[in-house]
Amino acid sequence: MLTRRAFLASLSALAAPASRPNILLILADDLGYSDLGCFGGEIQTPNLNRLAASGVRFTQLYNNARCCPSRAALMTGQHPHKVGMGNMVGGQSRDGFPGYSGRVSADAPFLPAVLKQAGYTTLMAGKWHLGQPGPVARGFDEFFGMVHGFDSFWDASKYTRLPAGRPARTYEKFHATDAITDHAVDFLAQARKADKPWFLYLAYNAPHFPLHAPKDLIDKYQPVYEQGWDKLRESRLERMAAKGIVPNRTRLTPRSVVGPNRVSTPNGWASKQNPAWDSLPADRRKDLARRMATFAAMVDQMDQGIGRVLADLKASNQLDNTLILFFADNGACAEWDPYGFDVSSGPQNILHAGEKLKEMGQPGTYHSYGSAWANMGNTPWRLYKHYTHEGGISTPCIAHWPRGLKGKGGVNHTPWHFIDILPTFAALAGTRAECAGVNMAGLFAGEKPTRGPLFWEHEGSRAVRDGKWKITAIAPAGPWELYDIEADRTELNNLAATHPERVQRMARMWNNWAKENHVVPWIWSPAYSEGGAAQ
Repeated sequence: MLTRRAFLASLSALAAPASRPNILLILADDLGYSDLGCFGGEIQTPNLNRLAASGVRFTQLYNNARCCPSRAALMTGQHPHKVGMGNMVGGQSRDGFPGYSGRVSADAPFLPAVLKQAGYTTLMAGKWHLGQPGPVARGFDEFFGMVHGFDSFWDASKYTRLPAGRPARTYEKFHATDAITDHAVDFLAQARKADKPWFLYLAYNAPHFPLHAPKDLIDKYQPVYEQGWDKLRESRLERMAAKGIVPNRTRLTPRSVVGPNRVSTPNGWASKQNPAWDSLPADRRKDLARRMATFAAMVDQMDQGIGRVLADLKASNQLDNTLILFFADNGACAEWDPYGFDVSSGPQNILHAGEKLKEMGQPGTYHSYGSAWANMGNTPWRLYKHYTHEGGISTPCIAHWPRGLKGKGGVNHTPWHFIDILPTFAALAGTRAECAGVNMAGLFAGEKPTRGPLFWEHEGSRAVRDGKWKITAIAPAGPWELYDIEADRTELNNLAATHPERVQRMARMWNNWAKENHVVPWIWSPAYSEGGAAQ
């Protein structure tokens, strides 16, 4: 009988280096579902649009609702609670519970280590945010970026080159998005000297707050967002339907509640909706338009960086056999307050007017864009990052691989999950790894792989999707809601009252999954009793 090591070696030998693709995994941070042009947005993203036009857009890839859990799922192929990352790095909120330790299990196999064992050079440029041990200890040969969660894009001291002592660029004027791109291109040039495939994890921290971008790019978008979120939500939905991202019958959801407010009552939300754009004073509209313009500029700048990487791959004749996969770590971010004015996130996150508007997005400033723009970013879904409704867990996804992808230019609505990325990449690399995810490589070959139920929990919000059916609940003790996702992905028609047996069966599925994955109630409540909150 072959040992595990011998078996893996035999798999690697079967897949000759020339037949295995290079793998470029691009992750955006806090990007909304409809922000990209190829997913219906008005932001100019020509490079990602070209990838989509000659690739495939996947409309139902799911993340884990928030940064650290999503990245843990992506890197380990496990549900985040199983490896200790049910919440965020540090685990302050759930100290003492193994599923919420805030430290990824030491024995969890990481994607770069799996691919490295298969003979790949492993590279990372961007945001880590998975604590210690860091990216090199987890299997990356080279790293440049931010080890922690978020910080100034203008301050080079917040970004690290690893292993220590490796050459790093210096800058007269630093911006993180450009520096991440620069190092990614440098890493690829170095990797090409070896006769082996490579894996590059390009994890931009854009467009996560603080909102920082070059002034000329912000100015370009200012008039666009002075139209307001109500008009732009409607135009986004029209384009999404025309592109086949959503069905023509899709209705626009009402404005989501002000977030992030995770308080619910037996009768529903104890909160209010985001306001109509035209109801706000003129100075507030100007400031809010500038915030969204800065966010759009960050996405534009990221797309330009991706274009530079693509040009490098084309010039080196590597584009044809490079699998490129692009997506985002969670839904659009409603932090920190109703419409973007909360000094608890930073002393500069205040109303700007007149000449002060020109300072927004520049060094020394600190802004978020608030819940109403996040609601637009997630058009047409409900809610945002943190939640397990579609607005929290849905990501735009683009796959591009000229040599190995079928269905080019199409749209694929197959549901799959971040935990599936590791086994999928492992299979393409000629190896495998033990994890909870499913090998979905058949998607790229035009097949329809079978995917079982999907599960979520974050800060008490929770969900199960089984085929077309989904139950979801709002933290801390909201009742289970039931939706037919094929007919109603916008989650407007709650069928829980008419299908109580289905709700209870799916709730039991969630409870069983929770027990197996170290998921515990965010608060002790009858909502978590056997059978779920629908009882």
